[in-house]
Amino acid sequence: MKKNRLIPVLLLKDGYIVQSKLFAKHQDLGNPVTSVQRLSAWASDELIYLDISRGGKYRSDRDDKKQRGLNTPLEVLEEISKVCFMPLTFGGRIRSLQDIEDRLKRGADKISINTQALREPEFITQAAKEFGSQCIVVSIDVKKVDGDHVVMTGYGQETTSLKPLDWAKQVESLGAGEILLNSIDHDGMRMGYDLPVLDLVSTNVQVPVIALGGVGDWWDFGDALDETNVDAVAAANIFHYYDQSVHVAKKYLHDNGYNVRPPDLISA
Repeated sequence: MKKNRLIPVLLLKDGYIVQSKLFAKHQDLGNPVTSVQRLSAWASDELIYLDISRGGKYRSDRDDKKQRGLNTPLEVLEEISKVCFMPLTFGGRIRSLQDIEDRLKRGADKISINTQALREPEFITQAAKEFGSQCIVVSIDVKKVDGDHVVMTGYGQETTSLKPLDWAKQVESLGAGEILLNSIDHDGMRMGYDLPVLDLVSTNVQVPVIALGGVGDWWDFGDALDETNVDAVAAANIFHYYDQSVHVAKKYLHDNGYNVRPPDLISA
């Protein structure tokens, strides 16, 4: 049986790793490279690295937190690929097939697209044909509006007319190899995943679905695996709170009978 994956997510904004809350508040945490080194040492199954900057070069202040000389996503990617010993998905600012090629050449194993897929759905098909569906992840940000889940865009600030399941089925048919389903309402709130929308989508598409948004404790991972059909559970903020956090989370899941890889540490 295929193992469920436990995936840390790093959010890059203006050159810093940040914590996110409701897609609106972001707290600087530190260097964009050292976080990857720690997660590799803790034997993460994969890593998702999302650039949520709004464009332009990164800030050059705060050299205590910033990796000196890294001013663009590609420069960051080149550096983190040197210390990343797990499959890496890299997303953000992807608008063309050339953008995808540039990221794959610099060390990404998969890429995540969101805004461009909504602007130009056929871009998913073009990307899948050029690079293979297995490396195309479509990220879907969802939020409740007037009681119903809808797909959001524009850094989570703009409402679309799309329902999550309808859009998930469409991106699957267009060639996406995986779906990253992220709840804006649960982002940074430590209230657990948005299980109803995760269950709705994951039980009605054939491609793997990754859950993201809301983890406040290790059992939230278990709840998603118990109550939905997701293939992987992901989180961002919680993995910054504890030393060896991925190892501890995986040990919790493994010890409680979940179908995950045994916990291990590459280095102490």
